[in-house]
Amino acid sequence: MDYSLFDFLQLIGSLGVFLYGMKLMSEALQKVAGTRMRHILSAMTSNRIKGVMTGILITAIIQSSSATTVMVVSFVNAGLLNLTESIGIIMGANVGTTITAWLISILGFKISMADISLPLIGLSLPLLFSKKRSRKSWGELIIGFGLLFIGLDFLKSSMPNLQDNPEIFTFLQKYTDMGYISYLLFMLIGTALTILIQSSSATMALTLVMCANGWISFEIAASMVLGENIGTTVTANIAATVANTTAKRAALAHFVFNVFGVIWVMAIFPFFIRWVEQLSILLGIGNPSTNIEAVPVALSLFHTIFNITNLLILIWFIQLIAKLVSKLIPMKEACEDAFTLKHIKIGLLSTPDASLFQAKEEITLYGKNTRDMFRKMTECLELSSKDFEKPFGQLVKMEDESDNIEVEIANYLTKVSESKLSTENSQRIRAMFKIVTDIESIADSSLNVAKAINRRNDQNVVFPEELTNKIKHMFALIEEALNVMCNNLATEYKNVNAKKAYELEKAINDYRTLLKQEHLLAIEAKKYDYPTGILYNDMFSECEKIGDYAINITQAIKEIGHVE
Repeated sequence: MDYSLFDFLQLIGSLGVFLYGMKLMSEALQKVAGTRMRHILSAMTSNRIKGVMTGILITAIIQSSSATTVMVVSFVNAGLLNLTESIGIIMGANVGTTITAWLISILGFKISMADISLPLIGLSLPLLFSKKRSRKSWGELIIGFGLLFIGLDFLKSSMPNLQDNPEIFTFLQKYTDMGYISYLLFMLIGTALTILIQSSSATMALTLVMCANGWISFEIAASMVLGENIGTTVTANIAATVANTTAKRAALAHFVFNVFGVIWVMAIFPFFIRWVEQLSILLGIGNPSTNIEAVPVALSLFHTIFNITNLLILIWFIQLIAKLVSKLIPMKEACEDAFTLKHIKIGLLSTPDASLFQAKEEITLYGKNTRDMFRKMTECLELSSKDFEKPFGQLVKMEDESDNIEVEIANYLTKVSESKLSTENSQRIRAMFKIVTDIESIADSSLNVAKAINRRNDQNVVFPEELTNKIKHMFALIEEALNVMCNNLATEYKNVNAKKAYELEKAINDYRTLLKQEHLLAIEAKKYDYPTGILYNDMFSECEKIGDYAINITQAIKEIGHVE
């Protein structure tokens, strides 16, 4: 056999160029799409038709069903999508990914795209070095597109020639004439290759090349395509291993959808293949069983018909699929800690933009949980020493959890910052670091107020009703400031209205100043003793600090809005 290790490494290298081109093109497409892609995905309603169309649209935009499904799982984990909505979008993603197969089969095999790929890359170089983010993304998109077809051309030329190496054909022939066993075997090979390469598009390209070179027949290639549909579900299921129960169910629904499709097609495989062949002849593509040149386009046709038919069958059973996966993965999250990661625990998404969107959602939740901690503390103001013991222990635990969440979010932002970032994203990350630090400081100050209440109880100090009412009024101002802060965290950065935040900050500062003056006069007049005065002063002073942290957060959010 005249096929050396060097030839094999050329084949692997060709696959590497193809994969890198696909990755670069997919990520650049996501950058070009910007926030519109995430807005379309997160704004979905329970309408199954809209969900399917969204899945098709997003996958067509970013050219990666795996990226779409991982993003869907992360949004389900975040609570932005429910299980039923996510299943519709995942179904659509399966149809959207067929566009990649058509792109490769038509342009890669019918037109010599490799000849114009290098000139395309040359023309896009000025865009790549542009300081404007959008132009740079377009440059990366064109270069990724060019590399994809250069890699595909290398793949075609790196495959061993069967005429010069007949023993390869003999080896393959052993496994291609066993009927259903051959179909099942090559379906498993397609699954394994997709899991290994982590790209159904790359496996599809390999399958098309193997067909074009005569390695395998059209029927065997079609069975490999079915395996690729199963293999592509693995990425989302891996991402969901650290997610909540609903996200795990969404990932499993993707697996169930694709496996069911493979099962019914396998049950009628010879008839389905014959029908696709007849349709291929009718459309003027040619008979893929006798004409090798017709195989790439016919295989894309098979891939598309399979996914669309499977969608048309199962779209009416979304609720049933949701019930099935809910039964297979029962809810086990009855008792969760107040401070837990909901969004970023899945890990980085495929682009910094998408990852920072996840970080924004996590920070928003972190702010809400910290506000809830403050509310819990205010409810303890008039509790006795005995009644305060349990909630105080819970507040201490919550503050420890808050410290851990701050570290987790900061580590996540650090990982994002290690990617290639635009100037805007770098500024967003810096502002997010500030926000996370200030949110954690709010938790610290809330616990400090709780400690002052605990000292008051231990020392058997009884506040006069007037002081208690004044502290309650300060608590009310702070809670209102925290509500505004949480609303600003949840809104789009460009739409933040800081006017109310500044008004509350001024009201808090003015009230603190008033309490300070009254406190000094009361101490001189001996309206209450010095130990009572210290505890009282500690409480309203610590509250004023929380007001400062809240306005700092709004200011940091405005900084992000100015760079978007």
